[in-house]
Amino acid sequence: MKNLLAISILSVTALVACQNAQSAKSNEANSVSKNISDNQLMDKVQSDALKYFWDFAEPHSLLGRERYHEDNIYPDNDKHVITTGGSGFGLMTILVGVDRKFIPRQEAVKRLTHIADFLEKADRFHGAWSHWINGETGKVVPFGKKDNGGDLVETAFLTQGIICVREYFKNGNAEEKALAAKMDKLWKGVEWNWYTKGGEKVLYWHWSPSYGWEMNFPLQGYNECLITYVLAAASADYSIDSATYNKGWSRNGTYTTDRTKYGLPLCVKHNNAEEFGGPLFWSQYSYLGLDPRGLSDRYVKSYWDLNRNHVLIDYKYCVENPLNYKGYSEKYWGLTASYSRNKDGSVGYAAHQPMKEDLGVITPTAALSSMPYTPKESMAVLRFLYDEKPNFIGEAGPYDATSINFNDWTTPRYLAIDQGTIAPMIENYRTGLLWDLFMNAPDIRAGLKKIGFKSEKHKID
Repeated sequence: MKNLLAISILSVTALVACQNAQSAKSNEANSVSKNISDNQLMDKVQSDALKYFWDFAEPHSLLGRERYHEDNIYPDNDKHVITTGGSGFGLMTILVGVDRKFIPRQEAVKRLTHIADFLEKADRFHGAWSHWINGETGKVVPFGKKDNGGDLVETAFLTQGIICVREYFKNGNAEEKALAAKMDKLWKGVEWNWYTKGGEKVLYWHWSPSYGWEMNFPLQGYNECLITYVLAAASADYSIDSATYNKGWSRNGTYTTDRTKYGLPLCVKHNNAEEFGGPLFWSQYSYLGLDPRGLSDRYVKSYWDLNRNHVLIDYKYCVENPLNYKGYSEKYWGLTASYSRNKDGSVGYAAHQPMKEDLGVITPTAALSSMPYTPKESMAVLRFLYDEKPNFIGEAGPYDATSINFNDWTTPRYLAIDQGTIAPMIENYRTGLLWDLFMNAPDIRAGLKKIGFKSEKHKID
């Protein structure tokens, strides 16, 4: 995964002072009775995570900011930088809020309509949005010098949410049907097949109007990008053929493996992380909408086993704790990309994963967004955080990065891409809401069939 952040370095003194203030606030506001039911606690964390995209949204676009800092310290004054992929997760988080009556349905429709209108006018590059967008102007905010155009993966994460919104409201009242039509138009405007760079049998991540294909990043499995191929195959007007999936994503079927860890089959060769399976966002980002239950194709017999084993390997690694970090346990585990702690105590960023980049930092979203795969183990983390570590909880739920090893270090900050998976994945565990919306969309079913997927849970014509 690309490094999502360009993060300024804070002094240790300033950070500690901020943490002390936030800790006092969190202890007062977020203590939870140990007698609360599991359902009540899941309600609590889902409604907390919703605040990121409802209360703390970028005020002009109403989309998700790249980051939200309770300490009000931002790099490069980026309070109006919105993130495309994280905003897609935010759309699904809002649907959870509506379905659980955390927010009024009519207000959600109004906000989502505003969002659709903003996205319609925002910069697009052959239909794809950029990684970052200025929430005030709709203009691209370069993620890097050459990354100033279309980002197909971030667009896929956004589109996953757009389709769920369309499906949720398409049979509603006149205002809701109008919203669904706007979302449908946005989704159908993405020129997926153009991102094959002139017809190569693989999708490419980036295209820039200034630098063309110079970033040269083909999407090949296995990582977080599977949803990109599913959507590209499902497109009505800009579809890829099955050969692009087979030759591009699956590397002609060579990305499978017989390798195991802790006795659990890895199923595929996770890119540059073949021993443990890499950071846990790989089992989450594509699967907020794509239902892995009973899902298979010619290469992977069970996407459920693939993802569940990935999470269990991470869990077992943290319990084994080969690097002897203080605090790792059955109730405090989960490694994924997030904010992190630099050696000097300042805030950094890392793609945390077993051994390769295990820095003693536990990212709450890793376990919480794995709830469908490991409900018992994930619930233990959820209870531990709210019952025993209120200093790790802020206004929008658990902070992005924590460490018992470093004297209960945390940073009072959130990232959309992390906070946005919590409510949808917990809801998929509870009711399957987002899975049902996405998988029952006729165009998605047709796209999955086209590239050889089968589902025991959902009809694929």
